[in-house]
Amino acid sequence: MHKWPTILFALMLSMFGNAQNPISNLADGIQSRFSNQQPVINYTLTVDTSDLSVIKVQIKLANISDTFRLAMYSHPLGDDKYWRYIENLQLNPEERNASSLREDSALWKFITWGHKATVTYKIHLPKPRNQRPASRPFLTSSGGMVGDFHNFMYVVGQTLSPCFVHFQLPVGWQIATGLEPTADPTTFYAASAGILLDAPVLIGHFSKWQFQVSGVPHTIAYWYLPNAPAFDTSLLVSNIQKIVTEASSLFGRLPYREYFFLLQDGSYDALEHNNSVTVGIPSRTLAKNIAEDNGEIAHEYFHAWNMMRIVPVEYSNIDYKPPHLSKSLWWSEGLTMFYADLLLRRAGIPEDTTTRIQHLIQLIERYLNNPGDHSFSAEKVSMSDIAPLGYLGDYYGSTHLQGELIGNLLDMIIRDATDGKRNIDDLMRNMFESFGAAKGFKGNDIEQMANKICHCNVHLFFEDHIRGNKRIDFNKYLMLFGLKMDIRKTILREDDKKPAADMSIFAYNDPATGSVKLGITDPQGCWGKAGLHTGDVLLKMNDSAISNPDQFYSRLDELKPNDTVNMEIKRGDKKNKIRIYVTTHDLTLVSIESLPKPSAKAKRLYTEWIVGK
Repeated sequence: MHKWPTILFALMLSMFGNAQNPISNLADGIQSRFSNQQPVINYTLTVDTSDLSVIKVQIKLANISDTFRLAMYSHPLGDDKYWRYIENLQLNPEERNASSLREDSALWKFITWGHKATVTYKIHLPKPRNQRPASRPFLTSSGGMVGDFHNFMYVVGQTLSPCFVHFQLPVGWQIATGLEPTADPTTFYAASAGILLDAPVLIGHFSKWQFQVSGVPHTIAYWYLPNAPAFDTSLLVSNIQKIVTEASSLFGRLPYREYFFLLQDGSYDALEHNNSVTVGIPSRTLAKNIAEDNGEIAHEYFHAWNMMRIVPVEYSNIDYKPPHLSKSLWWSEGLTMFYADLLLRRAGIPEDTTTRIQHLIQLIERYLNNPGDHSFSAEKVSMSDIAPLGYLGDYYGSTHLQGELIGNLLDMIIRDATDGKRNIDDLMRNMFESFGAAKGFKGNDIEQMANKICHCNVHLFFEDHIRGNKRIDFNKYLMLFGLKMDIRKTILREDDKKPAADMSIFAYNDPATGSVKLGITDPQGCWGKAGLHTGDVLLKMNDSAISNPDQFYSRLDELKPNDTVNMEIKRGDKKNKIRIYVTTHDLTLVSIESLPKPSAKAKRLYTEWIVGK
């Protein structure tokens, strides 16, 4: 039965019931009718090789409220604020009485008529200062990266609405993306705004390889720079397939319909996505050592579970406002570091030749030699991960390092408490089964799940080392495997064994001001003692102007203990000159050995752990 006669009859009754303003009543009725419908959303992204500085976007909306808002998503782990590069945003001039208003930096309000609208804008791509991060859009005459939260706006309040994306690209260009394909090779489908905004698109001329694991297709797409050196592509594909196979074996299933490894020449860094990953791997690196970036690939791929499905509660919604700080990144990032190393060992393709003991020694040494890692709780360091530099004062902490160490210790606790019947794999699998949908997790959820898995109480461990900042007593946990740790103190030395200068300082570009700022990692180092603080703007170093971090590092590398450095800095509105007497820095070295008489249980647990079982 058709519903329209009933709807029109109801609208007529409404009109005659208010003779003073029947037109207003009719409009209100239609508005109510359309407000209950899901919008029809179509995007068109255009690349024109005559102008590779811009990406053009059109959004056609139907069944939309006459007043609606569009926004740019503030990605919690990669908010590059691309709303700064939007140009020529406008409504279709043919739509009468249409208007737009920018309500916030990343939010626009639109008023139109007829429950439809066409919005167009351009993204003017910023020029990278140095090498380009792989997660950011770029265009060249042979291809580039487009899409996701960097290019597309979303309809506020309609994040569950599906959409279609049409690409208008130069002739012959390919497309590789986690978006769902349609019968038209240039048109793709996204079931929600979350999927659209988390699906980068590699375009242009690139090489492509495919394999299947558990019947699920996987695509590796690699975009080359001109004159790129050759490398062993079959080994690259084989290594990635082994990583996927080990992850599938761990969880028992793959959480996606299809997966894309979007690899790029001439860039660095990486970012995980729902069913894809962008990774910057220079071809010269692959030609030199095909396995050098296995760890990064494994890490970002494992996020398909531990970040994209097991999501911190703070990151479970789409928002245009700056992301909330999360206390749980020690789990999301650190346990992913733990499993990146473990998957490679299980696959027989380790990134380096260290044993698990040697790898653990390196982690502990980094922890002990960086005051920020053993001075602040894992939750505090997690919050600092996306907070502005200076959140920890004149310290720097690594949530990746802290979390990987905590993962190792939790693994030891679970193995010991269950006599080797369970390990951290069981904890990770259960977190996935319990929080792998839309429900975000909190720190208490991990603690309760760990208690359930080990049939023990890990509350004190969480209070001491995750919510609290008590320094870890590693021997307490190593003894469970029949091991003990010893430390010795020395001083930092160069490769030639000569004393090295204190390196508890770094420099970075402030994107908001373009200035070079300093960061202090140890207030007890010579730089902190001299009066420098994180956030100071560096103007000069020994009377030479500093305009970028590379200039700072080139001068820092020349320093030796007992040198004197004069720095001119700006703090707030005041300039200041500070003299630093360069010293060396203490260094803690770690060794791990077997206990004289380990128990049979400890020996058995160690034997299983050392081979990665």
